Amino acid sequence: MNKKEIGLYIHIPFCKHKCDYCDFISFANKEEYIEEYINKLIEEIKIENLGQYKITTIYIGGGTPSFIHSKYIVQILDSINKEYAEEITIEVNPGTVTKQKLQDYYNAGINRLSIGLQSTSNEMLEQLSRIHTYEEFLETYNLAKQIGFTNINIDLMIGLPNQKITDINKTLNEIIRLNANHVSVYSLILEEGTVLENKVNKGILKLPTEERERKMYWLVKNKLQKAGYKHYEISNFAKTGFESKHNLNCWEQKEYIGIGLAAHSYLNKTRYSNTEDLNKYLRSVNKNREIHEVQKQEDEQKEYMLLGLRKIEGVNIQNFKNKFIQNPIYLYREALDKLVKNKLIEIDTNYIKLTKKGIDLANLVWEEFV
Repeated sequence: MNKKEIGLYIHIPFCKHKCDYCDFISFANKEEYIEEYINKLIEEIKIENLGQYKITTIYIGGGTPSFIHSKYIVQILDSINKEYAEEITIEVNPGTVTKQKLQDYYNAGINRLSIGLQSTSNEMLEQLSRIHTYEEFLETYNLAKQIGFTNINIDLMIGLPNQKITDINKTLNEIIRLNANHVSVYSLILEEGTVLENKVNKGILKLPTEERERKMYWLVKNKLQKAGYKHYEISNFAKTGFESKHNLNCWEQKEYIGIGLAAHSYLNKTRYSNTEDLNKYLRSVNKNREIHEVQKQEDEQKEYMLLGLRKIEGVNIQNFKNKFIQNPIYLYREALDKLVKNKLIEIDTNYIKLTKKGIDLANLVWEEFV
């Protein structure tokens, strides 16, 4: 009997410090709960009976997974059958990493790092209340290379308060010089209730205009592509062969299980998540789940289109036909005709994909399939 292939996401909600822009389920100053949380997380892994699946990718996110002692990361991975995992990623932040931690990760089978840089400007980092400097990032990056990591992603942010085009250009020059394998570029989203939102509302900080932010995005796209990076998803760039397998699987609507506080899962056409309440999770790991959606075929088809249009190559028409026994061009002819007329998408023999204008206005495209 063939085992079902899944991805595995593991959430570590602890941080050294909560950044001003962050609204993720994460906590600073709760170190006393770490050991108990790890024990519960491993208990949840056992309850899930992961041995029945073929786990192809593992992603350890947060929070700041590199904040906790590396022995806990080793314990988590020791409790999982990693035999089929092609890619095991951990998010790390400079200021929380040591050479020993990186060595422990490497020895435990982790083969991909995602480092949260955000900017090479120390002024920008301080403004975001990041706990590290660019120099500390360089130390982390170089240590990782020395230990043997050959697959490293760097996270960057655009649309930051007071950020200039010249700041973006300088950051890109540094990233290209480092020859990182993968770059994820995110626009700042001003989340409700965050410290940063409060500062912007009070006029202490000012966000760039939408037009300036688009210029930043196209500078990133053009400069990274010229340097040999493939733009394969709206926010992601990679050297050939270094695309994120875990994220690609999610965008291709493949199944995954989330372990830990607030972790989301997609299994058997059902989307569900664990509780966001730390105390509830610590009391019981298997009685605090919320089902968000049980998909009918129509829902699944629309989501496939939405996710596929995040990828720069777009929705593969034949793959859609193979999965749903229907032609997406006919099924969504009214929406697609509208999007083509507005020059937001283009359709060729094999793909339905975003145009340059569509990349700028991607939310308008995705709304057609929500």
